[in-house]
Order: sequence, then C-alpha cells, then structure tokens
Amino acid sequence: MNYILFDGPSRNNLLPFTFTRPVADIRVGILTIREKWEKHLGYSTTTVTEDYLSNKYPMVELDENVMINASYLPNKKLVETIKGLKENQAIFQGENVIAFFTKETQEEVDFETYNAIEFNEPILKIENTWDIFAINGDAIQEDFDLLTHDRTSQPIPSSNNVLGSEHIFLEEGATLEFATLNASSGPIYIGKDAEVMEGSIIRGPFALCEHATLKLGAKIYGPTTVGPHSKVGGEVNNSVIFGYSNKGHDGFLGNSVLGEWCNLGADTNNSNLKNNYAEVRLWDYQTEGFAKTGLQFCGLMMGDHSKCGINTMFNTGTVVGVSANIFGSGFPRNFVPSFSWGGSSGFTTYLTNKAFEVAEVVMKRRGIEFSEEDKQILEHVFEETKKWRKN
Repeated sequence: MNYILFDGPSRNNLLPFTFTRPVADIRVGILTIREKWEKHLGYSTTTVTEDYLSNKYPMVELDENVMINASYLPNKKLVETIKGLKENQAIFQGENVIAFFTKETQEEVDFETYNAIEFNEPILKIENTWDIFAINGDAIQEDFDLLTHDRTSQPIPSSNNVLGSEHIFLEEGATLEFATLNASSGPIYIGKDAEVMEGSIIRGPFALCEHATLKLGAKIYGPTTVGPHSKVGGEVNNSVIFGYSNKGHDGFLGNSVLGEWCNLGADTNNSNLKNNYAEVRLWDYQTEGFAKTGLQFCGLMMGDHSKCGINTMFNTGTVVGVSANIFGSGFPRNFVPSFSWGGSSGFTTYLTNKAFEVAEVVMKRRGIEFSEEDKQILEHVFEETKKWRKN
C-alpha cells in the first residue's frame, strides 16, 4: 500500500513552522511526525502539501493510496485501523478525517460516498503551534517506547548521578560524564553521537537527538526535545527545538518552539508567564490578529532561519516568522514578521540576497547545501509575508 501524509486543515494554525515544511515534518517527541508514521507502518511516505513546497517534498501517487492527516500522531490501534482500510472507507474522529482510501483517478473526494469508521480511542494531535510543546511529554514517552522496545541501552557511565536508570536510554556513541539525570518523572533519551557535557542537570521527559549537544552546566526541565545537530545551554523548560538550531549560552527558554537553523544569542531570555497571570494570546496568521490560546504559560515561537543577538528579551507569547534577525535593547513586539531586521526601535526588511548569504554559510558549517529548492521556498515566504512588513 502507498501511504501519503497530507497537511489537513491545521496547516495554517501551525505557521510559521509550516511556511518551510509540511505538517508531517514537524518534530514533536523524539521523532518527526513523518518518522513516527514510517516506523509504525513499515513503509516510506510522501506528502500532499502547498504547491511551493512540493519540489522539495513531492507526492508519489499509485493506483491505490491511503491518505493520512499528518496532524495526527500514530499509535498501535490507529495504525491497525489504517492498515485495514478498504476502498471507499475513511476513518473519522468526530467531523475530522484521520485517513481514507483513494484511487489515483479521484480528483476530489466526496466523503458522503464513503463508509465512515469512527475512531474513538485516545490519540495525540497537533492543531496549533503550542500543541507542539503541550503534548511533548506524551509524545516523548510514545517515541521512547517505540525506539527502545526489545533493545538494550548503552551503559550509563558511573560518574553520573542517576535516578530511574530503567527509563534512560543511550544510543551508540552517546557521551555523558558528571551529569545528573532524573528519569523519575519521564524517560530520558540520548541519541546517537549526542553529548551531555559536565555539570548538566536533566529532569525527564527529555530527548537529546543524534549529534546534539548539551553545553556545560545546562539545566533542563522536561518535557523538552533538543533536535538533531542542535546545541543548548542555560535553562530550558518544556520546549521543542526541531534541529540544527543553537541556544548555546546562558538564558531561559520556556514553553517554546524553535524551528531549524535558529540561533539565540548569549543571555537571550523569554517570558512564558504574564505578570498578571492572564491567558496568553498569540499572533494568528489566519485572522491577522492575536488569538486566545487558553494557556497561562506560553513563550516563543520562532520560524526557521531566524536569529537574535545577545541579551535579547522576548515577551510572553511572541511569534517570530522565518528568516528574521532581531537585536538591540528592549522588548521587540509580540509578532515579528518573516524577513524582518531590527528590534524594539523598529524593523526594516531583511532582503533575501543577504538572508541567503547567511543561510548558505550557516548550513555549509553543518555539511548541508543551501539548495535551489530552499531558495525558492524562502523567496515564496518572502512574498507571502510582505503584507505584514511595514516597509
């Protein structure tokens, strides 16, 4: 069977992260959503997404296909139900489509003609940006169980202080010495060739993905994920870093999500709680205003390729778009549009030729090419987000 992950109606609620990737390639827990589905299904997947992303994330369609809403995270029961789908069958949760069987020749799908299968089991789902950190603890536990089943951890070096060793898993090449690991409140996963430097204090649930680094004396409160090839120092609480991003120095990051190729300057801090303890509002790209989240704790949402200078201060519930460069004293506003250059005193447009120069250098340092496809995606984002920049 051919499995295709589609963005679904939550795509726009997940901006700025879905400006540069399909919903399926969001990381939550240890793995991306696509990686979860592929491990559960035992098959590779392709994607139905926005046209401007389709060159980098193409769709492969065969005579018979199962389409899966990428907002839903797989579990054993759901995967069994999906694998049992027949022609003209669809799985629903309430009014939401989770998955359906389709033929290549079907241009449009009329679900009125489908036999509906209601899925009433508990399931993890991301509908909004803040769900990424809000469900991260449950997602880490599910991924931990999936990745470590019937496997044995590398031994934990004796120099470390450890609580709950049975819930700690070290992949091959992981290194850690003179650290404190407390897995009594959730699992701790240290990925392949990842490093935990001396003096780090970790309380699970926590995932340090492959080739990622915790700097000296880092303080990590779960549920937190540090994605592949990322470097993190200072204090981090309930946050998700997708990958290839750095928070290399002291400073606080809490209830936040960072995309890829982000960099937070030394002593950058974000607020995750308003002084009056009121509900946090976040910028909504669809309504073009600030919308209620229902959350008391919510920090920073930062899109791919965005960066900030030393001592940057982010207010509660700040949304930063793609390829923004923020610096200077004071608090920048709570919504920083993509390709903005400046800070609390005002912004100008960060021109694509300058932004591309930086992206090329940054990615080359990690041995990755800044491709023509990457340029085309960012050029589209630049044009699409022009209306929110004032100049």
